[in-house]
Amino acid sequence: MKLLFINGVNLNMTGIREKGVYGVQSLDDINAEIAAHFKGDTCEFFQSNIEGEICTQIQESMQEGFDGIILNAGAFTHYSYAIRDAIASVNVPVVEVHMSNVHSREEFRHKSVISEVCKGVICGFGKNSYILAGESFKL
Repeated sequence: MKLLFINGVNLNMTGIREKGVYGVQSLDDINAEIAAHFKGDTCEFFQSNIEGEICTQIQESMQEGFDGIILNAGAFTHYSYAIRDAIASVNVPVVEVHMSNVHSREEFRHKSVISEVCKGVICGFGKNSYILAGESFKL
């Protein structure tokens, strides 16, 4: 299994910002745990604060032979029709993830423009949201 984990805007600040929401581990530490969990699989990790770079990564996933994408788009989740269209343009399934339970947070976080083009959505399980999403490709 070849999995691509994409993290969007501000997720490079994981472990620094809003520790009560996102925890104290850095994104690199979380990625290392994910890779260890999926040790028999190929995991690649990408993070960008730039919407277009995320779109390009999604588009290139087909040529690179990924079986699935696990995407935490951060705030882009709520308004990025560009990322939504990139997901819709590829035949690689995408699972939308959030470490926090977005439905128990501010109202603007309740709406995702990318959910309808994703295979599924997992939220509220902290760093384990990524692992649960990755495991869904094995079902």
